[in-house]
Amino acid sequence: MSEIINPSVVTIGTFDGVHVGHQKIIDRLIDVAQKNHLESAILTFFPHPRMVLQKEVGIKLINTIEERKKIIKSKGVDHLVIYPFTKEFSRLTAREYVEQILVNKLNAKKIIIGYDHRFGRNRNANIQDLKELGKTFGFTVEEISKQDVEEVAVSSTKIRKAIEEGDIEKANTFLGNLFSLNGKIVKGKSLGKTLGFPTANLEIKEDYKIIPKNGVYIVKAHLDNKWVFGMMNIGTNPTVGGDTQTIETYFLDFSQDLYGQELSIQILKRIRDEIKFGDVDQLIEAMNNDLNYTKSYIQDSKAINND
Repeated sequence: MSEIINPSVVTIGTFDGVHVGHQKIIDRLIDVAQKNHLESAILTFFPHPRMVLQKEVGIKLINTIEERKKIIKSKGVDHLVIYPFTKEFSRLTAREYVEQILVNKLNAKKIIIGYDHRFGRNRNANIQDLKELGKTFGFTVEEISKQDVEEVAVSSTKIRKAIEEGDIEKANTFLGNLFSLNGKIVKGKSLGKTLGFPTANLEIKEDYKIIPKNGVYIVKAHLDNKWVFGMMNIGTNPTVGGDTQTIETYFLDFSQDLYGQELSIQILKRIRDEIKFGDVDQLIEAMNNDLNYTKSYIQDSKAINND
């Protein structure tokens, strides 16, 4: 972990999703930094503490760590410090954590933190303890009030629930951005091609990344220096006897070979559940209906955006 040389203002958290509530904190962080001639720093942790302490191997996150880094850095923060969360780290006392990390490593002169923040071994220290430690180590603490936090009424937990239920539009509203899936395009079974809908098969290597509920979605991706819309199917392709979940996207008006490319696909709207049809002809008919719906949605979206 590299040290911050110049005095800084620090905020701390998991920041999964970097949602509109997080963005409000980041805006405040940058504003305070500029007004006080300090450098802005975010301290976050990876793996997620629950993965380490509670052995929740099933926990799913809105962002991979690389996605989180990219989003936070785009907000204009001077330093993003990702501290490795281990059992040994979790056993530091509140004082050890403050002195070793916040003071010695981050050179914190001001800390912006939520009213309910807890830290140190067994999370037994609170914001009042942090303020007392600030007197000892020479930093001040700005508390984000309960009213400010609850005013946004957003949490990473609510966003995860919306994604798991397929309510992508709600998730996107909470995020203040479009939820995306990032990975490499790999060879699939070429089933889409035989149906007249050649698809790009997305492989996501991070098993902790949350995947939306199985179904058909309208998506877009930046391809060949332009935005290209598409239909994404998340599921097992039950009509043709599939049993393994795949993430396949048919891009409209785009025919280039994408194999081996790293792709970021943004999800706009859910069309329907994945259904096991009686035969392939019924499946093709449904896909054509999905395509017509997608084209109408795109036209409406462009009309709205041009207003």
